[in-house]
Amino acid sequence: MAIQAWLMDDSNEDPRLPHLGNPNQFVSLDELAELGVLYWKLNPNDYENYQELKKIREARGYNYMDVLDLCPEKVENYEEKLKNFYTEHIHEDEEIRYCLEGSGYFDIRDKGDRWIRIWIKAGDLIILPAGIYHRFALDTSNYVKLMRLFMGEPVWTAYNRPQEDNPARQEYIKGLVTEKIGVPLAAH
Repeated sequence: MAIQAWLMDDSNEDPRLPHLGNPNQFVSLDELAELGVLYWKLNPNDYENYQELKKIREARGYNYMDVLDLCPEKVENYEEKLKNFYTEHIHEDEEIRYCLEGSGYFDIRDKGDRWIRIWIKAGDLIILPAGIYHRFALDTSNYVKLMRLFMGEPVWTAYNRPQEDNPARQEYIKGLVTEKIGVPLAAH
């Protein structure tokens, strides 16, 4: 089953809730690709030996990886970290996350500045382009195990909104205006 995404409601309730719009407006993989978001469905059970993951890493130059268990028992300053993840921000590099266990939400801004909620579950690999406004929240399971992939040394610097003068943001906006950033993938 492919990843699920939808336009969010405007509620300020618990970010761990789905926040489906009324009426529900689902967002397709092609619409996500137009915003530069790329997606693969992989097998999370043997990720260390999984050939498809190796091909993606090699093709995109992801030579560093680590694994993060995000839950109250395993993360120091858990509540503070979740608040930081849920603060709207950009990165100057792609954000690549492969969900190995559990689930959570990546929220991204569409071209009209509305929030799209992307629900990731075990097996979902998602790439957010550099410069896209986004945030992350756990769902009500309160647990996710994520592989984080990088090109070169890992950089976790988040630049909170507004970032309109940031070169990564300007490149992202330029790509939205002049071309399709992403393309629908055969993998999905």
